Amino acid sequence: MSDREIMRMYRSGARERAFEALVSNYRERLYWHIRRFTCSHEDTDDLLQDTFAKIWAALPSFREDAQLFTWIYRIATNEALNFLRKKKIRATIAFEDILGEMEKRIDSDPHFNGDAIQRQLHKAIQKLPTKQRLVFNLRYFDELKYEEISEITGITTGSLKASYHHAYNKIKAELEKYF
Repeated sequence: MSDREIMRMYRSGARERAFEALVSNYRERLYWHIRRFTCSHEDTDDLLQDTFAKIWAALPSFREDAQLFTWIYRIATNEALNFLRKKKIRATIAFEDILGEMEKRIDSDPHFNGDAIQRQLHKAIQKLPTKQRLVFNLRYFDELKYEEISEITGITTGSLKASYHHAYNKIKAELEKYF
């Protein structure tokens, strides 16, 4: 079902059906989008539920100035980034190695079905600064255009291209060390 049809259904009063269609359309995409930040199935499930709750609560105020999917991705991205900020603060207070923890999660995740190369790619991505990681994930995995990423993040396309280029070079260098 298209985003327009979902919004038309929502506006006409069939809100529950519209929300079911929205969840059906976006559950898997948002799961993997959030998962690339958390490296944990359990944390991703929790954040996904929080994300859909926020989408549902904010849907009445959605003005349709932006595309529905970019608006939804922005909410999911903000949820994931807030989660990481809180985790970083907790790790700092507890003197934990957040990067090491993320790498351990990748290695021990029973839901990860990639090979050694994919494992190293995900570890390299986790080492990127947050902005570069976000841009790389949206561009590489979600195959979004820079204009769409700009709508989601509020960052100019020129800055996004530069961030992606830097992220790509860092990942390439990290993978060259491994191989």
